[in-house]
Amino acid sequence: MLRRRRPVMRAAMVGGAAYYAGKKGAEGRAREQDQEARLEELEAQQYAAAAPAPAPPPPMAAPPPPAAPPPAAAPAGGISDETIEQLQKLAQLKDQGILSEEEFNEQKQKLLGMA
Repeated sequence: MLRRRRPVMRAAMVGGAAYYAGKKGAEGRAREQDQEARLEELEAQQYAAAAPAPAPPPPMAAPPPPAAPPPAAAPAGGISDETIEQLQKLAQLKDQGILSEEEFNEQKQKLLGMA
């Protein structure tokens, strides 16, 4: 009977030690999580204190101005910047010999809306 008790006692000691180690590990993880949560809360408080308070709206706010027309629209009596750039590119192609004089004039008339 004495021989049977030693393995049981050894198992009880190993199991008890493993249980204790597991419990201490879980307590350590819980403590770290609490500490991390407190640090995040403090950081959030510091950030909120450092951020400037939003300015109160003016008492009688004026309505916003109407939206400006899109920049792509050509001004009355003028040529838009995009059209000028395209004409310059066409002129370069004509100078390089890629476009003939007729092709250049045709494309120019399309851009200027004369076709």
